[in-house]
Amino acid sequence: MNSHSGARAPAATAEGPEPAAYTAALLPPAAQPTQDQSPVTENLESAKAAKFGKTYRNLDNLDMVEASLAQARATIHEAQRNNETSYDPDYVPTGPMYRNPHAFLRSYLEMEKLFKIYVYEDGEPPLYHYSKSLGILGIEGIIIHQIEISKFRTRDPGKAHVYFIPLSVQSIVAYAYVRHNRAWSPLQNIARDYVKLISTKYPYWNRTLGRDHFILGCHDWTPMISLAVPDLFKNSIRVLCNANTSEGFKPSTDVSLPEIYLPHGTMDGLIGGPPPTERSILVFYAGGIHGYIRQVLMEQWKDKDPDIQIHEYLPKNLSYYGMFRKSKYCICPSGWEVASPRMVEGLYMGCVPVLLKDHYAKPFDDVLDWSTFSVDVQVNEIRDLKKILTAIPQEQYQEMQKRGIQVRRHFEVNLPPKRYDVFHMILHSIWLRRINIQLHDTHDS
Repeated sequence: MNSHSGARAPAATAEGPEPAAYTAALLPPAAQPTQDQSPVTENLESAKAAKFGKTYRNLDNLDMVEASLAQARATIHEAQRNNETSYDPDYVPTGPMYRNPHAFLRSYLEMEKLFKIYVYEDGEPPLYHYSKSLGILGIEGIIIHQIEISKFRTRDPGKAHVYFIPLSVQSIVAYAYVRHNRAWSPLQNIARDYVKLISTKYPYWNRTLGRDHFILGCHDWTPMISLAVPDLFKNSIRVLCNANTSEGFKPSTDVSLPEIYLPHGTMDGLIGGPPPTERSILVFYAGGIHGYIRQVLMEQWKDKDPDIQIHEYLPKNLSYYGMFRKSKYCICPSGWEVASPRMVEGLYMGCVPVLLKDHYAKPFDDVLDWSTFSVDVQVNEIRDLKKILTAIPQEQYQEMQKRGIQVRRHFEVNLPPKRYDVFHMILHSIWLRRINIQLHDTHDS
């Protein structure tokens, strides 16, 4: 069994997926600052007083962190309500691609000012603090490494907004999975033992039952491994490539991690493509028949229509990335699981993504309106694929392609990271989920 794209892992169970992902435009109301107040420093004392009354001077660390988040919520809500445009010399998000550009920008700037991540230092590589940064799952290793060296990292756990559990699911599978043995316990025990260690050694897990903790994994089996610790599965923020709502992914607390394949470890040769007028192919896909959706796609369209270039194996005289750049639309179907690097590859090369996915929570959906730069096609509509795509007016297609190029910066992998790139957008997604969670010490309830 291939550990990534072989037999499908059993579906994880939970109480059921949360409703559709909330957006930055729906951040909850809070006490409103006046326009001339600083987002954090000038109003922090008043925010603490408003929330905790006269006792705020004696707050513990968790309450202090909550007070700062309450003030940030107020500032973001003010920007949302009044359509306030903040100044940023690098980038100001505009256009229909953003659900609420004012709230997003203010939230992003607040994150840069405030957000602190504590990384548990226990454990040694390769199972902890390290993951491979090459290959189809490489984004896991890239993000883990960047968190470890990031300016957002704090060495003082009392000042942290979130706590990172530095498990490497890639490494756990590589070292603990026994081929042809369907037992999950060797993999799950590693996660269970680590949470037991930090919950015994430190107070932070127990005081919130993991609600301000997060894990990150691009391997398909990350949800099953997280199921080893019920509070981790139920309460914690899970940053997952396998963002399948039918398998327990909760858009309100979990984060959809884009699967990004960098053949050489960088974006060299992946960014850019010709304008729409120079793309002669209507739609393109090449890839193995993994899962039901790809099987239906092949049965309906392989070798059926020259406008619909569907290949299981790409002919040797054709370039995979060259076909992306010649095509108007690129099909991004689920395989054994929902994630696929083709979605980001399409954005990189100016090919409008066509998403053939059931139960998939799209990356950064709380900020980005995917309907403005991609096309959703249901599995029962695959037979009508050509009709659906040719019915899109040329002007609308060109707008989608242009918008995809504009939002591409949010999916770019930069080493070192740059503002608003995929690293910072992943952190912003974690920040949004943390800022909407008001915690209390579970022993006080």
